[in-house]
Amino acid sequence: MPEFERDVLPLLRDRRIATLATTNADGSPHLTAVWFLFEEDRVLVATSSRSRKARNVVERPRVGFMIDVRIPGSERGVTGVGPAELLRGPRSQELNHAIHGRYLREAALEDPEVGPRFAAFDDVTISFRPARWFSWDMAALDRAAFGGRIASESYLLPLET
Repeated sequence: MPEFERDVLPLLRDRRIATLATTNADGSPHLTAVWFLFEEDRVLVATSSRSRKARNVVERPRVGFMIDVRIPGSERGVTGVGPAELLRGPRSQELNHAIHGRYLREAALEDPEVGPRFAAFDDVTISFRPARWFSWDMAALDRAAFGGRIASESYLLPLET
């Protein structure tokens, strides 16, 4: 089990794109890139009530969530899984505004062609408290298993951009 304060919390506080996994009716995974906010031990994701991820949460309220940092030689990340719920109404609007504010500059939020459209589109919030967290740190694994050779010897090929 990862140490939450050291391994998990820093990634949840960073402004990153995460992956949210829900389950489709046929049992297959539905994966989407999402903006998020971590608040009071829960992960919050703004979305449209018409989105597949929102519909999946209503029908099968269990999600997976992953943040991965893809810097060759120092890849690290965290995954959480647990029950989810869909929030609606004024509290959802407040939370979604906070989520948008993590990723958009104030000028975008105040722009009448941008801020109000985000608010109208993202009309619900997915909320979940992961029951379990998993984390990984490839640099630590490299040091432990290979004496740091993988990163220091330039053995890794660059990722495609």
